[in-house]
Amino acid sequence: MPEPTDHDIRERAHRLWERAGRPEGREEEFWHAAEQELRNEDKSNTMRTPDTL
Repeated sequence: MPEPTDHDIRERAHRLWERAGRPEGREEEFWHAAEQELRNEDKSNTMRTPDTL
């Protein structure tokens, strides 16, 4: 999977924000957490081969 798109990150960040009770003023924190989660998912993908690294 290529790098996560802004759209993917935005959707994940929104879900994280909602689960956290929708706190105000922490947008950047949720954005970075979502981005990291998506990148970690890619690294744990068992379908990765040298061609997809």
